[in-house]
Amino acid sequence: MSHVCIYYIDFCKFQPPCPKFLDQPLFRMGIFEPFRAIGYITTNVPFSVQHLGTEAFVTVSVGKAFQIYDCAKLNLVLVGSQLPKKIRALASYRDYTFAAYGHNIAVFKRAHQVATWSSHNSKVNHLLLFGEHVLSVDIEGNMFIWAFKGMDQNIAPSVHILLENNRPSCIMHPDTYLNKVIVGSQDGSLQLWNISTKKKLYEFKGWTSTICCCISSPALDVVAVGCSDGKIHVHNIRYDEEIVTFTHSTRGSVTALSFSTDGQPLLASGGTSGVISVWNLEKRKLQSVIRDAHDCSVVSLHFFANEPVLMSSSADNSIKMWIFDTSDGDPRLLRFRSGHSAPPLCIRYYANGRHILSAGQDRAFRLFSVVQDQQSRELSQRHVSKRAKKLRRKETEIKLKPVIAFDVAEIRERDWCNVVTCHMDTSQAYVWRLQNFVIGEHILTPRVENPTPIKSCAISVCGNFAVLGTAGGWIERFNLQSGISRGSYIDKFVRKTCAHDGEVIGIACDSTNTIMISAGFHGDVKVWDFKTREMKSRWEIGCSLVKIIYHRSNGLLATVADDLVIRLFDAVALRMVRKFEGHTDRITDMCFSEDGKWLLSSSMDGTFRIWNVILAKQIDAISVDVSITALSLSPNMDVLATTHVDQNGVYLWVNRAMFSSTSSNVSHGSGKEIVSVKQPSVSFAEDSIDNNFEKVNANPPQDEDASHSILDQQISDLVTLSLLPRSQWQSLINLDIIKARNKPIEPPKKPEKAPFFLPSIPSLSGEILFNSRQSADEEMDAQAGETDKKRKKTDNTVSQFLHFLQSSEENNFAAFTNYIKGLSSSALDVELRMLQIIDDHDELETEKRPELYFIELLLDYFIHEISCRNNFEFIQAVIRLFLKIHGEPIRCQSGLQDKAWKLLELQSTVWQKVDTLFQSTRCMVTFLSNSQF
Repeated sequence: MSHVCIYYIDFCKFQPPCPKFLDQPLFRMGIFEPFRAIGYITTNVPFSVQHLGTEAFVTVSVGKAFQIYDCAKLNLVLVGSQLPKKIRALASYRDYTFAAYGHNIAVFKRAHQVATWSSHNSKVNHLLLFGEHVLSVDIEGNMFIWAFKGMDQNIAPSVHILLENNRPSCIMHPDTYLNKVIVGSQDGSLQLWNISTKKKLYEFKGWTSTICCCISSPALDVVAVGCSDGKIHVHNIRYDEEIVTFTHSTRGSVTALSFSTDGQPLLASGGTSGVISVWNLEKRKLQSVIRDAHDCSVVSLHFFANEPVLMSSSADNSIKMWIFDTSDGDPRLLRFRSGHSAPPLCIRYYANGRHILSAGQDRAFRLFSVVQDQQSRELSQRHVSKRAKKLRRKETEIKLKPVIAFDVAEIRERDWCNVVTCHMDTSQAYVWRLQNFVIGEHILTPRVENPTPIKSCAISVCGNFAVLGTAGGWIERFNLQSGISRGSYIDKFVRKTCAHDGEVIGIACDSTNTIMISAGFHGDVKVWDFKTREMKSRWEIGCSLVKIIYHRSNGLLATVADDLVIRLFDAVALRMVRKFEGHTDRITDMCFSEDGKWLLSSSMDGTFRIWNVILAKQIDAISVDVSITALSLSPNMDVLATTHVDQNGVYLWVNRAMFSSTSSNVSHGSGKEIVSVKQPSVSFAEDSIDNNFEKVNANPPQDEDASHSILDQQISDLVTLSLLPRSQWQSLINLDIIKARNKPIEPPKKPEKAPFFLPSIPSLSGEILFNSRQSADEEMDAQAGETDKKRKKTDNTVSQFLHFLQSSEENNFAAFTNYIKGLSSSALDVELRMLQIIDDHDELETEKRPELYFIELLLDYFIHEISCRNNFEFIQAVIRLFLKIHGEPIRCQSGLQDKAWKLLELQSTVWQKVDTLFQSTRCMVTFLSNSQF
């Protein structure tokens, strides 16, 4: 029994994230299916803040979906479902979220879409929460008012207003102005409208530039208006008088405004330059400036009520919170969430598939967590903010140039730096320590007379050395611990002063530090002795090389040339063993699977292809909407990560072959047919995490049947475990030992005597009660009632047990299996003992006793489960307990003996097949345990 659990635990741990993955046939979607996208925080759509009790939440747009973060720690709490088009505006109220996309408005209650409003004929740009109504304004000046309370009965708008100005740019509600809104326009006009009478009440003087944003202040009748000329107008709308005007020092429009409500007279403004300015309204001057607040235009600003905390969002894919608690009044960064603000260039799985290293064009080197989003972070480049402030330059100018190639080794993570990076147009390589998420102290600089940019790098399998290749053909080895050079590789046979004539496009080290392989741009591949640094062999490809990758386990080198052909070479035999053709445009990246059987490649033709190295053929080809620029397959081969052109996120694809018993060869045929698949979305499978969870729990029978029909498919000669905790089925075997261990050591103590004038009685809990005779009678009645309740509960449980057993006979016992798996060990023991035949000399004939009927049903159930090889270890434990209790009646009844013999034969057959699988493993373990190394 124990051998079965050890052998199949790895097989059973690969569980699909949701049964929806398996709803469709495998051949329709290819080997990899879209899972989800990570690294997206927000876009250029203003966020919406709502309060639930004492907690605040912010809703942001991430393309076609929305996300909700907890403002206390900026933790992701909910992901909305995917919409057909990108979100253009957001509003939220308690559990409701309103998202405008295209001509429509989607209404969500938590993550469930409950309605769609579709009265607009043009794109909706603005949403405003107005009590129990939502105001929507499109680009043509149509304003609709929607009531979201009771919308199940009526989803049509209650009011339609056609604004005189057909180019509205913002909308807001001034405090204490009943049924009134202010609408700003692109021509600089500002109007006051009564939405109840559908009339324009007043048109303000306005300004000559476009109004970009407008917000109400804590002071009555006062609003702030931001314009495209960089000016902020604090205006009194009651008297139509301007109070004060501020002007941004940087060029660009004023895109966001927010007033402080914690007692400080502050106004925060953000512009297209990414700078946040804080103005003092009493002194009417600039108080502080956050110069490097964001890399792109500031989209939203929000001061939290009665708190000195400002939240900002930007199109650079970040949300930041600033707190005003310094002595000089300047804000400091409190917390933030960010992703790449420019598309990633290269990615790599790390930490056994739990994290992804990503280098982007935004000069950031990031670590994304696949498991928990809040663990994602950017690796520090040491005091970038302080250096930028001291030099009065932007942080992006201080950061290192974009990473074009990197390599990582996990073996020395706790000892010294274990990552080396090559940067664009940089003649130095940098090392990083992932344990501390920081750049290392050493800078690797090749000792060459004419420095050229470093183009490729590799770390040895031991984690001690890094090998760098430059654009001038120079290759040099460095010690990662000290950063000292350990020699260069020079081709002495042709009397050269370097390794290659041109650029070194790739470097690889083998698994034993015996050889090092390098490839030049002109198509020459060379094999070097790693220690002596002497060239051992070389060969010519015949055309210019673009990229190489090396698989250390099987010794295969994959090369990509400008003729769009992928060639595989045996680095030991020095000959080409495979040749793959099929891409029609530049190949952007390649990677081997962990076992070396698959080679994955991506191209600018919009496809990524999977090649079977053993069969020497293409087994799958998938076409995506946007071309893939980089890819990486997890060590477990269950998830593929990709990056795409002009996309700031990392996209995950799940391997269906890991979760299905269907052979990939049968499903995909020759693999020549290209399957078109959409990119993964932020919300998995066009649904949210919360939505999936509630759908699964909403109708258990349907979901269980759907999952059983797929997950119960068996692979020949194998068994499937129940995935129950080990303690649950082990306690069934050792139930007698557990009961003996839990038996009380000492008998219950006699209660202390009460004073002679107070009668005492023991209560149900063992405490002493001093009461009258009447209380003693009540106590006895309570004890009797408790006993009746326990008896009724036991009878109800047994009847439920028998009901599931009888009703499941026609449905392959699926419901009965789920029922007993949910019982505790002691409860299952009680229910099996309830079927015992207590008195064999009863007047009723033995063959007609109902207990024997249910025992026979249980034997049929065990025969069915053993034949299906489902829940193997759990069924074995239940059978042992069952035979221990009912072994004697089965021995005495001839009808039950036949069933028992059938169960024994089936059990022996199944176990013999399983035991055969263990034989080779046992022999290997025995051999290794007796060997001396």
